[in-house]
Amino acid sequence: MNVLLNGQLKDRNEAVISVFDHGFLYGMGLFETFRTYGGEPWLLDRHAARLSEGCRTLGIAYQPDIPRMRAGIASLLKMNGLGDAYIRWSISAGEGAVGLPSGTYETPGEVVYAKDLPADHPETRAGQSLRLLRVRRNAPEGAIRLKSFHFMNNILAKRELTAAGASAATEGLFLDGRGHICEGIVSNVFWFAGGGLHTPSLEAGPLPGITRQFVLELAGSAGWPVREGCFQWADLMAADEVFLTGSVQEIVPVTGLEDQDGRLVRRFDSDRAGSRTRELMRRYRECAEGGKCGETYFL
Repeated sequence: MNVLLNGQLKDRNEAVISVFDHGFLYGMGLFETFRTYGGEPWLLDRHAARLSEGCRTLGIAYQPDIPRMRAGIASLLKMNGLGDAYIRWSISAGEGAVGLPSGTYETPGEVVYAKDLPADHPETRAGQSLRLLRVRRNAPEGAIRLKSFHFMNNILAKRELTAAGASAATEGLFLDGRGHICEGIVSNVFWFAGGGLHTPSLEAGPLPGITRQFVLELAGSAGWPVREGCFQWADLMAADEVFLTGSVQEIVPVTGLEDQDGRLVRRFDSDRAGSRTRELMRRYRECAEGGKCGETYFL
């Protein structure tokens, strides 16, 4: 596999960073994950904007250049023989002295990875179970959660599921320190109830996901009331439909809710997705593939 290291194509075995890189020493780094459709990166401008703001927050002197990013992704797809791919665009703080700095990181490192995507389509996409986790979501790095290199909390949650024998099709659900619904291990969570769409507000500490925001806009264009707030597990249990979002997985329906012991405590009527979730899934894919995104024809 080839990667981009500071703008240069490198074989994975030749792509190295310094042991004094503060991404390695202190986890000072950010990344964006997204996918391409027909070779074109989807919502790249939004990912670049979030990356830019995160770097500003952490004092990393890096400004994304969207035309350069597009060119780099195209070359990476070509060199790896990929039509479409999962892309991870990572920015590390760069090399520095051992110790906690107070100034700006002036020489960040850039590493871009691409990997193949499994065949998938909204009409045939299988749902997932959503299991309540015992491990709680850690607090955001600052005012809001960054898509940072700090993934220990997520890994501990994934290990909790694995140790309990959860299937690969099970996502874990974090509560925050106050017991509010926060997010999945690798997803944002939504549900329909009482005629409207609900999702945890940023006050509860979820990542301000790019797909999360796009889905909120799609729901608004459909005329569905949207409520962001601090919710309890009981609110999710009372939902009509539940789904998860992420930039690579798009929109994934939840077919059942499990408690912390893995007991199924709520099964939803459809094995795949409820009608409104299916409509969002279809609409999202049409937008991503450059179709009729400007039209409104929701159920």
